[in-house]
Amino acid sequence: MSATGSTVHEPKDCRSCGRRIEWRRKWERNWDSVVYCSDACRARKVRTVDVELEAWLLARLKNTSRGGTVDPTDAAQALGMEAEALRESARSAARRLVNRGLAEMVQRGVVVDPSTAKGPVSLRQPR
Repeated sequence: MSATGSTVHEPKDCRSCGRRIEWRRKWERNWDSVVYCSDACRARKVRTVDVELEAWLLARLKNTSRGGTVDPTDAAQALGMEAEALRESARSAARRLVNRGLAEMVQRGVVVDPSTAKGPVSLRQPR
């Protein structure tokens, strides 16, 4: 409990999209069981294609030189998928890797928060 008497709730990461889930009062009774940020993520979950995207990104990261980056949208293209249709799936896979500590998300060489990053991003090995 904090000095004001309220309980401190640590944010969590959504299992599906990898975005940060902030505590909400409506989840007060079941915060420990909250694992998805929205009904859409709960319905979508992590599909086989998401696991394939993560595996491709990890393999590419391991084969890049230290400081080299990988574009998440390349994963969708490499797997023969429509890059436009799976752009968000590739970014979600990248966010999940960052949340597990397997990668860092960067924009113009600067590490960014995967939950709030907008625009083109890349992944690199964690430093």
